[in-house]
Amino acid sequence: MGKRKRTYAEKLKEKRKNTYYATLRRYRMSPRKMRLVADLIRGMDVQQALDTLQFTKKAAAEPIRKLLLSAMNNWEQKNEGERIEDANLYVKEIYVDGAGMLKRIRPRAQGRAFPIRRRFSHVTIILDSKNIEE
Repeated sequence: MGKRKRTYAEKLKEKRKNTYYATLRRYRMSPRKMRLVADLIRGMDVQQALDTLQFTKKAAAEPIRKLLLSAMNNWEQKNEGERIEDANLYVKEIYVDGAGMLKRIRPRAQGRAFPIRRRFSHVTIILDSKNIEE
């Protein structure tokens, strides 16, 4: 590995040490449905986002809630001895990307076929502390 690549890789490692995130890969729900719930909690405090997700009736709320709890747990792992209430964590970024899809065929009239695309989603949540920015 060259010097430039090595220094870039070391910078990425240092950046990841101070970033608190969690990812959900290949979840069996379309990105369009997941984005409706993701837009609800973008920029919210962590506790307020958990409450919002708990009482949202969309099916995507439960996996996103679990992912948010996982991101909070990742924060606790990197900051041992600190309380999560004192950190003023909020959802800095949340984005939903399309993953692969299962392709199926539904039979239609006169021997035709109609494609069914069952979509998957990748969801990423990044948390940050409001104390660090101020």
